[in-house]
Amino acid sequence: MPAASSAAGGGATDITLIDPDMVELSNLPRQTLFFESDVGWPKAEVAARRLEERFTGLRSRAIVGRVEASTAMALISAHDFVIDATDDPATKFLINDVCLATARPFVYGGVLGFQGQALTVVPGHSACLRCLFEAPPPATEGASCREAGILGPLAGFIGSLQGGEGVNYLRRQPLALVGRLLTYDLRRGGVRQVAVQPRAGCQCGAAEIFGEGYQHKERP
Repeated sequence: MPAASSAAGGGATDITLIDPDMVELSNLPRQTLFFESDVGWPKAEVAARRLEERFTGLRSRAIVGRVEASTAMALISAHDFVIDATDDPATKFLINDVCLATARPFVYGGVLGFQGQALTVVPGHSACLRCLFEAPPPATEGASCREAGILGPLAGFIGSLQGGEGVNYLRRQPLALVGRLLTYDLRRGGVRQVAVQPRAGCQCGAAEIFGEGYQHKERP
C-alpha cells in the first residue's frame, strides 16, 4: 500500500487496488493506511476508502482477489501503468508477461529481509524481468522468502519509488528505473543501481530489437 499512497500523493487520480488478504495485526507497523480496528477486513477495500478520504478527487477501486492468468489480461489492459507490489514470485512473472503482451509499462518491486529492489519495464524499449531472472524460483524457495519477513521502512521506501515511477509515467516525465535495477540495503544503508541488459532469446524481444548490450538511457 505504500506505492498506492505515493501515487495518490503525487497526483494520480484513478487507482485500482488488487489484494486477496485481510488486514492483520502484523501489517500495522508498515502499513500506514490500516488501523487496529481494520483487522479482519479486506486490505484492498480498507485502503481504497482511506485513500479517497485523504486525497480529494481520487477515484480508488478495490478488487478483493488475486491477479490470475484468467483475469490478468483484462485487468492490466484496462490500466495505463501497473505497480507490482505482490510478494508472490509467480504472480510477478505473470504481471511481467501480461504487461509485455498488452504493451503496458510496469514497475517491479521486491522486499526481503533487509534488502529491497525496484525495476521499471517499458515493453519494446527496455529489458524485462525475465531478462534479469529467467523464471520464478521453485515454490519451496518462494515460501521461504515470504517467511523471511518485511521491514516497514524498507517496504515504504520501495513503495514510494514505485508510486513515483507511476506518476512520472502519467505526467510524461523521465522514468528513473527503466532498464536499471535499484537495490537498497537497509542494513548497510546503501543504494546502488545496476543496468539490466536485454537477454538474447527473452520473450520481450529487447535484445533482438536493440542488441544485447543496449541500455535504455531516456524515456521514449
